Amino acid sequence: MKSRNNKLCNQFYCLCAAQIYLGQTTKIGDETMTASEKLLTFGHSVWIYLAGLSPLAFAMNICLTVALPLLFWVGTRLITAGLRFAVHRVPGPPSAEKKVRTSRAMRFSNQVLKVVLGAGLLFLLPGIWGLDLTPWFAGGLGQQAVQVIAGLSLLLIGAVVALEISALLINHAMGRLRAQAAPRRAKQLDTLGPIVRSGVQIAIGIVVFLTMFGQLGVQIGPLIAGAGVAGVAIGFGAQTLVKDFLTGFFLIIEDIVAVGDIVRVGDSGGQVEEMTLRTIRLRDFDGTLHVFPYSEAQIIHNLTKTFSYYVFDLQVSYESNLDRAMDVMRETGAALQREAEFGDAILEPLEVVGVDNLGDSGVVLKARIKTLPIQQWRIGREFNRRIKLAFDAAGIDIPYPHMRVVMPKTDRHSKEEALA
Repeated sequence: MKSRNNKLCNQFYCLCAAQIYLGQTTKIGDETMTASEKLLTFGHSVWIYLAGLSPLAFAMNICLTVALPLLFWVGTRLITAGLRFAVHRVPGPPSAEKKVRTSRAMRFSNQVLKVVLGAGLLFLLPGIWGLDLTPWFAGGLGQQAVQVIAGLSLLLIGAVVALEISALLINHAMGRLRAQAAPRRAKQLDTLGPIVRSGVQIAIGIVVFLTMFGQLGVQIGPLIAGAGVAGVAIGFGAQTLVKDFLTGFFLIIEDIVAVGDIVRVGDSGGQVEEMTLRTIRLRDFDGTLHVFPYSEAQIIHNLTKTFSYYVFDLQVSYESNLDRAMDVMRETGAALQREAEFGDAILEPLEVVGVDNLGDSGVVLKARIKTLPIQQWRIGREFNRRIKLAFDAAGIDIPYPHMRVVMPKTDRHSKEEALA
């Protein structure tokens, strides 16, 4: 029985390999078989093979066919659990970037291992039923297909690894430089880091793209020449894009604006969240993200470069002693500067300019205080709170808009004429 099964398996393999896998045509007499005849012959061969199996062999084949996918599922679950365990043990301080990168690496590794296990499963399942695919993969079309698929797979894996390693090295280098740099230089490094990373990723993508075409047998030389001609044509047609690149380049090199600055562009303002090769992105106080191409950001108002000022326009009533009010402002500013919580952010004492305007309901006193970048609003809010309490204690009134209605005066003769 064993020799009979082996003989049937060999016949089944030879027929399938000849008609299905190797794509050869089989002739009956002088006529070439049609597609339907090939299908019928294949089905007949399968039936002969199955009919020749003993019940025990058939049952074992069924069990193995069910068990292999089950083992594949269990293997993927174990691998996923192992990857999760490894991700949680990655050295280094916890950060949002580390969490994103480790999660992405886990997903990619999980998908690669699933593909490898799935390919092994598809290779083993036909062997259970007597189909040995090794000869097909060892030569001819099968060998070429395996080489191309394996080359592209290794290229893709290498590209992903290169992207992750390059990003990791750039972040590490920028982090070390940032730790030794001044605050303003650190902001500039934060701006340059993503741009350098994007440039390296684009270069890796181009190399992978060209190598992929080489693996597929496409001549790369004419492709590069055509890309050069297309680049010239695109350069003439995309002048705004080129202008964006050049404007952004000079904004970064001249240190006009950096990530973390508070700026205004047109009617919008906010903190610079990211600067790419083409756009500047601002996040305002309510969370709205404003994206501007550099060519549209003709005038940029940087509120936090090197130092900042908070300007006060305080109104006091006309009946108040103005000299006393300005003395109270100076005393409040000095007390604020003496406190450690706020003093480190104040660069110079409060500067009281004097009477700036005579308003409808009060006298406007102008002052300003010099602070570290981005600290002016925190210092200004605290000063406003304290000056209100200080004015109340000194008896200085802060006016508020009000209306006074004056009735016209009339004599008795006018009233009598009106009644007549």
